[in-house]
Amino acid sequence: MYIVAIGWLYVTLLVAANEPTVVAGIISFLFYGLMPCSLLLWLGGTKARRQRRAHRESLADQRLNDGDGSDARTDQ
Repeated sequence: MYIVAIGWLYVTLLVAANEPTVVAGIISFLFYGLMPCSLLLWLGGTKARRQRRAHRESLADQRLNDGDGSDARTDQ
């Protein structure tokens, strides 16, 4: 997915370089290149972020449960 984003940014950078003014080039690069590309990467990474968060939560629960189990055994 990163190669598509890099290619898209390259093309939009070339399009922005051909704009008549610098301001038009910056605006076209932002609105045709950077913003859509960042949205694409953010939406594409949603599943990975969700899985990473679930894994961190499961590790935290596991650590919490390990601590509770050791305390209960020593009390009995």
